[in-house]
Amino acid sequence: MDRLTAMTVFVEVAERGSLTAAAEVLDMSRAMVSRYLAEVEGWLGARLLHRTTRRVSLTGAGEAALARFRQMLAIGEELQGELASDDPEPHGTLRITASVSFGQSHLARAVAAFVQRHPAARIELLLVDRTVNLVEERVDLAVRIARQIDPSLIARRLAICRSVLCATPAYLQARGTPTAPEHLAAHNCLTHHYVGKSLWQLHREGRSLSVAVGGNISANEASLLLEAVRANAGIAMLPTYQVAPLLRSGELIELLPEYSLDELGIHAVYASRRQQPVIMRRFLDFLAECFASPAFQDLDRRPSGKENT
Repeated sequence: MDRLTAMTVFVEVAERGSLTAAAEVLDMSRAMVSRYLAEVEGWLGARLLHRTTRRVSLTGAGEAALARFRQMLAIGEELQGELASDDPEPHGTLRITASVSFGQSHLARAVAAFVQRHPAARIELLLVDRTVNLVEERVDLAVRIARQIDPSLIARRLAICRSVLCATPAYLQARGTPTAPEHLAAHNCLTHHYVGKSLWQLHREGRSLSVAVGGNISANEASLLLEAVRANAGIAMLPTYQVAPLLRSGELIELLPEYSLDELGIHAVYASRRQQPVIMRRFLDFLAECFASPAFQDLDRRPSGKENT
């Protein structure tokens, strides 16, 4: 059997924890996947997987083999990319998912610019306020803003997402402006379900402070919190990519600007490195290029344009 394919099959099984899931992605029968796994174990002379009726897990030898195989496959893909400089114009369909707020504020612009540059490409956008299972929902690429990414997925970091505390002038006139972190306890703090729901981390001069917060509105999407803030409901921790124009116009006021908040990574996430189509490779490079450009500086800079340190 082809050893390159056998390595690919083993890595897919290890990353997905299932022969069936790997078979579906690789468009193979489950029996064929089993044959390739036996081939790998035979040529290495070691058992690589513990198998149960529902799931597989790695042995010690399997963990070592996985690390090496990933390196070998990555080198092969890098070489293929270098030799494929004459790749044809990207074509076909790419299914992408992201949060509603980021999709509307930044990703839509990037997608529009990409298809203008590559007219044969087609992009399907799925904007949802939940984590999409890429394999089950047949999504090619997710743009996720998070501290950590599921280790079973491949992630390429595109940019940094910074956040600020903000409120409207009307709210602050009615309730007062907090000038120290402890003052937040006296305010209606609107929180995100998944990021700082009850505790905000503030940083200054190398020291960190955990501040307990609470309020009468919590949501699973930053856009909802932003609209509540604009309606004078309270203070929220919101990403600069979303609020920078409102801070510049004076509609919102940044609070405690001498403190920084936890940074999140903006990642392009996909299920497998193997056999990436041209459209995927080109779009990943295009996103990295876009998000590093001045037009997208609100992703990782303070509204003043100075880097947050």
